[in-house]
Amino acid sequence: MNKTISKVYIAADHRGVGVKLYLIEMLSAIGYTVVNLGTDDVNTPVDFPDIAKTLADTMLSDDKSRGILVCGTGAGMQIAANRYRHLRASRCDRPDQARDDRFHDDINVLTLAADDIDIEVSFLVARAFLESPFDDSERRVRRLKKIS
Repeated sequence: MNKTISKVYIAADHRGVGVKLYLIEMLSAIGYTVVNLGTDDVNTPVDFPDIAKTLADTMLSDDKSRGILVCGTGAGMQIAANRYRHLRASRCDRPDQARDDRFHDDINVLTLAADDIDIEVSFLVARAFLESPFDDSERRVRRLKKIS
């Protein structure tokens, strides 16, 4: 477990509820403080941009946190999250992607595609995202400053 992370904020639209609830259970079991930002209702459609905004607003005041967003494709949440300057979101389907995206690009939000990812694999991806470091070498920091 990465003890430098204050909280893991997690949110989903109606299509991502199952994966989200599974991740809350699994991440909490290994010691993370996980905060559920909704939705929990698979029967009432919600708009992914609204869910991403809730996460962005919450993470604005907690720079030691990480976020996980789940929707059907993962792409909608990724696009919506990346509209906020303090978020760097990437859709990952494999643990090695999450590790590399943390290491190279310091992502602080993971997006997952509930329609495409095996639920057990979603936990492996989330864990890789949470436990992987950022390579804060000069060139990587310089590149991130250019997009911030």
